[in-house]
Amino acid sequence: MTHQASSPSEYLDVIPQERRSAFEKLRETILENIPEGFHEEMSYGMIGYVVPHALYPPGYHCDPKLPLPFVNIASQKNFIALYHMGIYMMPKLLDWFVSEYPKHAKSKLDMGKSCIRFKKPDDIPFELIALLMRRINVEEWVTVYESALKR
Repeated sequence: MTHQASSPSEYLDVIPQERRSAFEKLRETILENIPEGFHEEMSYGMIGYVVPHALYPPGYHCDPKLPLPFVNIASQKNFIALYHMGIYMMPKLLDWFVSEYPKHAKSKLDMGKSCIRFKKPDDIPFELIALLMRRINVEEWVTVYESALKR
């Protein structure tokens, strides 16, 4: 479910009331823990955390006018979603996250390749999300991204 919001604050305004508090806490958790250099902006109709062109001029290979994406959060029809490209592209990070999840969450892990779905707002493991955000800095993310492009 993408939104036509032009800013993260506009996006927050359209989130259903029953999810708003958890979604705002998820956003704050990311903002407080994501390494310096990532920039928050609207990305693909969601709130995104990207490597801006100032730090990575080539941009995203699919559309070089866009900055390099890293994480997105969204309020979808039936869940809150966290899209994390590091989990998608880094098997060791995925393994770490999957093994840590039961230590921090009361619900079963529901995820796809890069998407972690939280059907109940109360089930979001904010402490684990904070740890996840701290695990990759901008330089590491660019290195992982560029090495994947070369393959």
